[in-house]
Amino acid sequence: MSSGTALAVAVTLTAGLAGGVQAAVMGELGERVGIAPALTFATLVSTVFALAVLIVWERSFGGLREALHEPAWLWLGGLMGLYIVLAITIAAPRIGVAATIGLVIAGNLVMSAAIDRWGLLGQDQIPITWHRVLGLALLAALILRT
Repeated sequence: MSSGTALAVAVTLTAGLAGGVQAAVMGELGERVGIAPALTFATLVSTVFALAVLIVWERSFGGLREALHEPAWLWLGGLMGLYIVLAITIAAPRIGVAATIGLVIAGNLVMSAAIDRWGLLGQDQIPITWHRVLGLALLAALILRT
C-alpha cells in the first residue's frame, strides 16, 4: 500500500470514528440549546477551523475565489454536510447514536452505489458486481440489527 493510500485509509477511518462522536455531541448540544442554534454554532466552529486550515495549508484565500466560479452543483458538498449535521442533531437523542450512524451509513451506501453504477456527479462508472451487492446486504443486515 502506498503512503498516499495508507493516509487516505487512516483519515477515512478516523473520520468514521469522529462521526460517532459528532452525532453524540450534536445530539446533546441540540437538546441543551435547540436544534437550530446547535446547527448554527457547529457551522460557525467549522467555518473558523476551515479558514485556519486554509490559511496554514494554502497561505491564501485564492482557492475560495476559484470555488465561487465553479458550477453551483459543486457547492452541494457544503449543503449536504449541513444537512447531515442537522439530521444527526435531530436523530441521536431520539433513536440513539448507533441507530443514527447506522442509518446515515445505510443512506451513504445506497447513494454511493448509485453514484458508482451510473458515474454520477463527475465520478467514474464502477459496475455493481455480486461482491458489492453481498457487501451492501451484509452491512444492511448489521444496521437493521442495531
